[in-house]
Amino acid sequence: MNSTSTFGVTFFIRLNSKQSDNALIFVRVTVNGKRIEISLQRSVPQIMWDSTKSSVRGNSQEARIINNHIQQTRSMLYDCYSQLKKEGRIITASVIKARFLGTDNDNKTLTQLLSYHNQVMVKVLRPGTLKNYRTTESYIQKFLTKKYGSDVYLRQLNYAFVIDFEMYLHSIEGLNNNGLMKHMERLKKLFKLALRLEWIDKDPSANYQLKFDRTERGYLTEEELKTLEEGELEKPSHQMTRDIFVFACYTGLSYADVKNLESSNIIIGIDGSKWISTQREKTSTAVRVPILDKAKEIMDKYADNPKSIYANKLLPVYSNQKMNQYIKEVCTKLEIQKDLTFHVARHTFATTVTLSNGVPIETVSKLLGHTKIATTQIYARVIERKVSEDMQFLRKKLNSNKKNKSLLLPKSL
Repeated sequence: MNSTSTFGVTFFIRLNSKQSDNALIFVRVTVNGKRIEISLQRSVPQIMWDSTKSSVRGNSQEARIINNHIQQTRSMLYDCYSQLKKEGRIITASVIKARFLGTDNDNKTLTQLLSYHNQVMVKVLRPGTLKNYRTTESYIQKFLTKKYGSDVYLRQLNYAFVIDFEMYLHSIEGLNNNGLMKHMERLKKLFKLALRLEWIDKDPSANYQLKFDRTERGYLTEEELKTLEEGELEKPSHQMTRDIFVFACYTGLSYADVKNLESSNIIIGIDGSKWISTQREKTSTAVRVPILDKAKEIMDKYADNPKSIYANKLLPVYSNQKMNQYIKEVCTKLEIQKDLTFHVARHTFATTVTLSNGVPIETVSKLLGHTKIATTQIYARVIERKVSEDMQFLRKKLNSNKKNKSLLLPKSL
């Protein structure tokens, strides 16, 4: 129950120390004898101020503009008081000032949420993730300008806003469905942050369902991997890129994790053999991978490489852009009909090297550093599809044999 009994608004001036003839206009808000002052960011010659009427004397254009601003301020302050009373809030002069200036939680804007997210998450999120958020935020800002002219209060947002933003994203050329859904996913995360901060009472995106298209994870088959490993390459850059790529195929590490490997990441595992012990750059998840023979051969090959020694790294890894460029050139040279990027090596580890050879999906999930086994399931679906294709081939072959045998049987007389 609100026990506020008194509320008052008074306008007054205070001499400007920098300009002796001018005075700054303030408003004093008083609630139950407690008061607080707010500057109107306006000044007036002291002689022009009418303290009895709390207004500027005269009928000049300047006087009318200032007096109109005073009236608007008075009206807004009374509106703030009425809003807070209707909401059943405990009303103080400070609370009214915060509502008037838009700094209370009920008056936070979407732009303020974006700004807060950038300040807080800059130390939490990876640079690549932050970059993606900034792209999403730029789309939000453009959408706000188009729909509202500038900004919007969080408490004004509803499910319709979410759908309208999705429709806006559909108008952006070159943005496919999964890319669009990533932006919607980030918007949902922003609203969840606002909910945790108690800046909103209800998440406007709570009922919005993300609809990602299922995509196939590219990987090398056993034959393609063998071709890559044994293929003759002339250029040293191609040889080195191929070796690093193959290393990732037998460890399941991402580009960033391979690049960051140091000799200190090599440990003796529970079985007495060498393991890689590292932390995924993307998720900070701890990963321990036993080093298979093929991966060990590549490590040994580059143990004395000057580039590795100079950078204090385990392997001489080019930039991600160069690695992707060179691996495509290697594929062309070896006539491997796949559009490879470095990340395909990780998929190859999950499918061809582990799951296809009977390694349980729980183990593969652990080796990949997945926090949820559901993330690893997509590779299992790839394997199931391969099993299905093989069985279709077997079915056709068996049916063909059966048909051929029936043709050879003597016809009854």
